[in-house]
Amino acid sequence: MGRSLRGLSSGIAVSLAVALAGCGGGNSSGGGTTGPQPSFTLSASPSNPTVGQGGLVTTTITVVPQNGFSGSVGLAATGLPAGVSAAFNPPSTRTTSVLTLTSSSSSATGTTSVTITGTSGSLMPTAPVSLTVAVPSVTVSVSPSLAAVVTTTQTQQFTATVTGNMGNSSVNWSVDGTAGGNSTVGTINSSGLYTPPATGGNHTVTATSIALSTATGSASIAVTDLAGVFTYHNDLARDGVNAQEYALTTSTVNTTTFGKLFSCPVDGAVYTQPLWVPGFTIGGSVHNLLIVATQHDSIFAFDADANPCVTYWQVNLLDTLHGGSSGEGPVVWNDVGYCYGDIYPEAGVTATPVIDSTTNTVYVVSASEIPGSQSGNCSLPAGSYAHRLHALDLATGSEQSNSPVTIAASIPGMGAGSAGLMVSFDSQLENNRPGLALSGGNVYVAFAAHEDATPYHGWVIGYSAGNVQTQTSVFNTTPNGSDGGVWEGGGAPAIDDGGDIYITTGNGMYDETPPPPAENDYGDSIVRLHPFSGTTANGSNLNVAGWFTPDDQATLSDNDADLGSGAAVLLPDQTSGPITHLLAQVGKAQPGGQGMVYLVDRDNMGQYNSSNNNVVQGFFGPRNGVWGTPAFWQNTLYVGGTGDLLKAFTFNPGTGLFTTTPVSESPTGFRYPGDTPSVSSQGTSSGIVWALDSSLYGYASQSAAGGVSCQQSPLPSACSGPAILHAYDATNLATELWNSTQAANNRDQAGNAVKFVPPTIANGKVYIGTVTEVDVYGLLPN
Repeated sequence: MGRSLRGLSSGIAVSLAVALAGCGGGNSSGGGTTGPQPSFTLSASPSNPTVGQGGLVTTTITVVPQNGFSGSVGLAATGLPAGVSAAFNPPSTRTTSVLTLTSSSSSATGTTSVTITGTSGSLMPTAPVSLTVAVPSVTVSVSPSLAAVVTTTQTQQFTATVTGNMGNSSVNWSVDGTAGGNSTVGTINSSGLYTPPATGGNHTVTATSIALSTATGSASIAVTDLAGVFTYHNDLARDGVNAQEYALTTSTVNTTTFGKLFSCPVDGAVYTQPLWVPGFTIGGSVHNLLIVATQHDSIFAFDADANPCVTYWQVNLLDTLHGGSSGEGPVVWNDVGYCYGDIYPEAGVTATPVIDSTTNTVYVVSASEIPGSQSGNCSLPAGSYAHRLHALDLATGSEQSNSPVTIAASIPGMGAGSAGLMVSFDSQLENNRPGLALSGGNVYVAFAAHEDATPYHGWVIGYSAGNVQTQTSVFNTTPNGSDGGVWEGGGAPAIDDGGDIYITTGNGMYDETPPPPAENDYGDSIVRLHPFSGTTANGSNLNVAGWFTPDDQATLSDNDADLGSGAAVLLPDQTSGPITHLLAQVGKAQPGGQGMVYLVDRDNMGQYNSSNNNVVQGFFGPRNGVWGTPAFWQNTLYVGGTGDLLKAFTFNPGTGLFTTTPVSESPTGFRYPGDTPSVSSQGTSSGIVWALDSSLYGYASQSAAGGVSCQQSPLPSACSGPAILHAYDATNLATELWNSTQAANNRDQAGNAVKFVPPTIANGKVYIGTVTEVDVYGLLPN
């Protein structure tokens, strides 16, 4: 009997030990001695959370084992204030769990002691949490706060940041007050991705806190429906206006919200205006493109928006795939001209290309040479020189079929350089400075000289846009004389709605007016060319339909005071006033120092009269003349003279005349070569005049400080410096909104300047060409 009781007692002891081990394990040692029992404690971090009414807050509950505890702990919260619920994730843990405390919008405010209890077997430790329910203090911000996109094709990702004690960061999105937006204002999804509508305009994107509907943040989105900038100075009128710019306004262009975004490096100086193509499919997706050509005979297709810069393609216009041959390179600067360094150190692509958006073709002219043995000696050395017109696929840069074509032309004449009663195009002596023009299925290419090195002539040569091997027209400005180049300060021939072409010529022979004989030479003139089928004394298929020549033409020619140093701008057709079709032209200064503004009736241009100028109006405008093209917006002509202020002259549609004194002027002046202004606006409002100070353009610069001679190589550092971009209120040029020198630490500094290049403004950005890069300015990220 005693032996049986001892056996039963031993069994109970073993069972108890096993049971204790299952609860976290007792710790016994030989001889029956029992150690500290396994257990745990709880901690909460943070232990004093705050939640806003209608929000949520989290705190982490941690199981802290004691004495080898390894069991699972179930969690619970008690003492919650009314309107607050608790949830653990996970509800049972050996390590940590996240406690979410959710408050209803009607929870009582104040601080409550909440108890967190952990249960494992018989163990039930607790941890205190001091929960405060507060009236919500929430802010919502949206980034970016300012943005610009192209209609339909370009999306914008917005991000909402919710701060305060709500504990709920979710938002609802709306556009112009419509939840999720619609096809008229654009749509926005739950993640903040905005897709623009098919029409341009400004819209407001709003993020509203889900937990607190009175807390909102908003951003402005500008949607542009600009078809593109496919040609010099924006359009065939050459007015330099983008009236569909919704992001850049007189309130957003300042040092806080506007500045330099990024640059795209290039391999040569950019004398061409950057061209902008929206919504183009390339690289498997849709992008906005920037097309840029250089004096190194290269052309680039950049992403117009990507930061850092993305290059989709770059081509060398002189390689064998583009018609080049072994040993061929850009024209060596001192193999042409008189070594003034007009274009230095090489001449490749000088003229702004033109884009046919219907065929996605880029037309561009390269200049090249295979140097002879006397290359570089400033004496027009022998060599092989060529200009080629290229038709490139916008998607790849590859030549289209039947491209390129080597530019050549001959017409009957007795002019300078003629041989056998023929005047022939000479690539060594000709310079394609004016931008290319596209009209009526033809590409027009115009020429002057390198630094007046003779013998040269002004030429306008047309080619079929569909097959550049087909030459469609030729016009020589001085077939029986000399010079008369189409310079235009980098401008481009203007073209009216009927397809007539307007060119301006520089110093050269003029003899079209009695006494006879008339020899069909048009130096220092504005000439209207009408496409037709037939031959003339000046060439083929382009007939002189009118012209204007100043009464002091001979004086202008003798003094190199070219009428054609600038290009014409066509005014919009007038619905009131005495004359329907007008153009404005400004050239170099008259002898005596003032540039003349001529207002010409395009239907009755005045020709030449030795006693007076048969024009609508002529008056002194910019000091020292113009090398470029004026801009015209809202009946205002903006003229940037050299060594002068930027000036605005108002046109009165009722009288058909300009004010002869400027209505406003810029606060700062522009040294040689002045500027070619461009204008951006939202229709008739928020006009901004953009102008480049390019006075430190390098070799031959007339603006270097300290009397340094800039006609030497290597070039002294004082002769070159950054371009300076200016932005003025178009309604009052005295108000400067911003310039690229204002921001601290040279944040907005551009690359070194080149001559004659106007800025391109599109989709909230401004693009300028420099010696080494294309600089991109726009709305700064926030």
